Amino acid sequence: MNISKREQRVLHALAQGGLIQHLKGEDGRIIEVDCITRDGWRLADVTLDLFQRLRRRSFIASSSGGPYRITRQGLFAVRAQLDNR
Repeated sequence: MNISKREQRVLHALAQGGLIQHLKGEDGRIIEVDCITRDGWRLADVTLDLFQRLRRRSFIASSSGGPYRITRQGLFAVRAQLDNR
């Protein structure tokens, strides 16, 4: 499956334990998203458009109104990368 570099970067951060926090407007639609890595850093690559693409492809999901996390389908789509820790 073809995934852009930005999608790949976000999915990799989520696979390592990150999450996407969302903010809803008055009409219930998501108006702002922030990707937080497991270390607490904010990933600036996540836009609302990128978030919608990941959600539409079922790579991320939210349960009980909580933050969005990677799904099993998202884990299969992400390519392995070396962690430079």
